[in-house]
Amino acid sequence: MQGTVDGFSYGLVTPLVAYLMACLGGALGLRCTTRSMLVSNSWRPGWLALGSAAIGSGIWTMHFIAMMGFTVKGAPIRYDVPTTFASLGVAIVMVGIGIFIVGYRGASGTALFTGGTITGLGVASMHYLGMAGMRLNGNLEYNTLTVAASVVIAMCAATAALWAAGQVRGFLWSVGASLVMGLAVSGMHYTGMAALSVHLHGSAGAPSAGDSPAELLAPMMVGPLAFLLLAGVVVMFDPLMVMGKPALNPVEHKPGIPAHPDAPHSARRPSVRTRRGVGHRRSRTPQNR
Repeated sequence: MQGTVDGFSYGLVTPLVAYLMACLGGALGLRCTTRSMLVSNSWRPGWLALGSAAIGSGIWTMHFIAMMGFTVKGAPIRYDVPTTFASLGVAIVMVGIGIFIVGYRGASGTALFTGGTITGLGVASMHYLGMAGMRLNGNLEYNTLTVAASVVIAMCAATAALWAAGQVRGFLWSVGASLVMGLAVSGMHYTGMAALSVHLHGSAGAPSAGDSPAELLAPMMVGPLAFLLLAGVVVMFDPLMVMGKPALNPVEHKPGIPAHPDAPHSARRPSVRTRRGVGHRRSRTPQNR
């Protein structure tokens, strides 16, 4: 029996909140990636890892907030917890691979294509692995062409986001890029959901295992959202990352240049002062005695 699928059971609330979460994760991840290009190699892995976790957490949270509004008439939905959180790990790892490629290779053509492809596949893998963790009294089937379209959207969105991260510019530039990235990730999600059809079993009833969406909401909010808020605090209190501009005097990139460039001029002044000081001491010495 064909199931009646509704992806907007709460109206526009879940799509809008999901879009904002995708934008938040994308903005934090892009700024961290930009920041990694302005520091020494010793700090770069930390910033890239933070950006990977921010983007992965953002798109994962976006997915399951959007799934709060997904219902199948006559079939209660539950989720398998290990599979659900495994999708979070897949998102962070594969997004991280793409970000590290661009972070170390730069926003060149080959690096963008490779990093964007891997990152896009990570976003799509997160989506469909999360869908595989869904438990209901029926079978899930997908339209191949629509699934392929969703994967292409994810790859194009990831490539565009990595290109934007490679452009070391101001905060407004990253905000615009994150809005576009959030729109693309949301578009990928709902394109993938459009490829879904549910065939219910003859006997109605709830599945025996798994947690309901409401039961998954609490750990989802406490974990990834807390991390996103922490990453947001890092962005707010790091002016260099917000502005996207390198330091005026990066000493670490110029080890051969002295710290005080005016040293040759100041070297002449002490000699003059020393001569004057000697003269003053000679003239004042008899008077003091």
